[in-house]
Amino acid sequence: MTHAFGQWTLGLEGGEPPSRDLIGGKAWSVARMQALGLSVPAAFVVTTAACRAFLASGNEPPGLEAEIDDGVRWLEAKTGRAFGRGPHPLLVSVRSGAPVSMPGMMDTVLNLGTNDVTEAALAAECGDPAFARNTHKRFLDLYSHIVLRATAPLFDETKSPAEWRAAIAADCGVEAPSDVREQLRRAVRAVFESWNSRRARRYRQHHDIPDDLGTAVTVQAMVFGNLDARSGTGVLFSRNPTTGAREPYGEYLPRAQGEDVVSGKFTPEPLSTLGTQMPEALDGLLKAAHMLEQVGRDAQDIEFTVERGKLYFLQSRPAKLAPHAAAHIAVDLAREGLIDERAAVMRLSPDQVRILLSPHVREGGLENAHLLASGEPASPGVGIGLVVTDSDEAERRAHGGEAVVLMRPTTSPEDLHGMIAARAVVTEQGGSTSHAAVVGRALGIPCVVGCGKGALDSLAGRTVTVDGGSGKIYSGALEIEAPDEADHEALAQLTVWAARFSPLRVVSPSAPEAAAAADLTANDDAANPEKIGEVLRDLKGARGARGGILASDEGVRAALKAGLEFIVADPVLPPLLAAVRATEAGVSIEVEDK
Repeated sequence: MTHAFGQWTLGLEGGEPPSRDLIGGKAWSVARMQALGLSVPAAFVVTTAACRAFLASGNEPPGLEAEIDDGVRWLEAKTGRAFGRGPHPLLVSVRSGAPVSMPGMMDTVLNLGTNDVTEAALAAECGDPAFARNTHKRFLDLYSHIVLRATAPLFDETKSPAEWRAAIAADCGVEAPSDVREQLRRAVRAVFESWNSRRARRYRQHHDIPDDLGTAVTVQAMVFGNLDARSGTGVLFSRNPTTGAREPYGEYLPRAQGEDVVSGKFTPEPLSTLGTQMPEALDGLLKAAHMLEQVGRDAQDIEFTVERGKLYFLQSRPAKLAPHAAAHIAVDLAREGLIDERAAVMRLSPDQVRILLSPHVREGGLENAHLLASGEPASPGVGIGLVVTDSDEAERRAHGGEAVVLMRPTTSPEDLHGMIAARAVVTEQGGSTSHAAVVGRALGIPCVVGCGKGALDSLAGRTVTVDGGSGKIYSGALEIEAPDEADHEALAQLTVWAARFSPLRVVSPSAPEAAAAADLTANDDAANPEKIGEVLRDLKGARGARGGILASDEGVRAALKAGLEFIVADPVLPPLLAAVRATEAGVSIEVEDK
């Protein structure tokens, strides 16, 4: 159920929401949680249609500003608060929300609506001038960096807001507006513009996300995790995103706001801290997590805030999982009856299995290894390379053929290109829900976070082995080995299911049938994605083939089109998954006369 303010904006009131394509994943999540009866701050959404119109013309579409004003008045009525004035000021968050999840890729502004007037009103209302001043500083910090594109203005706690604004103006040549309507208009524009930021384009390219979707903008009433000792913020995964264990996993940061957790600038505490301080809030969180998982039929990534002991839900979305966790959770969900076996097979991509079966440190290889640093394991796997501390350098060296490990104090979306190029990522600060950890798991690259200040200086320029599963960084290049998919219980089960649904049989090199396969190993064209189809079409009388790029996704699609009955590959599961996905995507199978 929504309330339309015109062509471009909708108020969210629970019930059946419009499509994700129109309102984005963030607003869709808000509406779904409202419909489930969870405590969700009131919100309205500027749709992806408005974003696309903006990107096409470079200007806000006609009528959008008036609709946003209507949306704000609607929020005022819902909350009993006033935007830009007292005695009960309304502050809002302004968040991006694409139809497809792109965690950490676009921009968010919190505490918008703060100025000298609303700071004074907030201080009077809550009886805590320090909280109101901290909220003012947080707003100016985010707004100056995201909307005004300031480089690095310093917000000295001893200075006044007027002095902070002067520092911003000196840094970027633009003043931070005190008019709250102007703040909101510029923030919405900044979120639209972030759709085409360098990091967002790279993320979409890496994950094959179309460029023409656009992003929605969710404007939501603020709740304050930084208010007092009974306030805080955190992230909860309904299942462990690293191991796949069927148990809640998350972090909590007292007296903080959401950006403090995801930025990696602060190391949060375990969820048990919330349970010790406010057991009722933790109990409500865990019950909601179970409900959201049942409704969503997937492991959930839930953002929450506690304000003076009251629990609020900000977002719930399918969790980004490490490959090991993705395999276990897919099988577990099928066995629990939440999804069917075909859906379980589709939950795991061929690349995730390839990552899961990638080499690890050989047993006994750590006996004489020299441990250089350790942190929190955030994304499993082993990466070996030269430590570089700049993302541009990482990309440049990787393109030159070098193996590199990217190490940063903490990563931000601006580091995405370096993360994609690196064999592993290491940070000095942050926890398992920081940007580096979340994006590392999404990319499937080994990641260790929270190694401590000073670790970067001691590792830069050294060749290291990063073990993302243990959180250890070792000197030099250690000996590694590849696991066997038959030894992995979840992968073995998925292989059985995938073979049932695949139109193409995949056999191991040791299978008797493998000897009858046409061997393409010596055919250079068989290693070329653009020519593999032609090579297979030229085969006469062959029922199966091996070699070249046949085990890749491109090779599987070519084998299906050529009408092969089987291919030979090791491991078996990735090409089986590729075949199932190809048929789901409608790849035609041309069965030829042999």
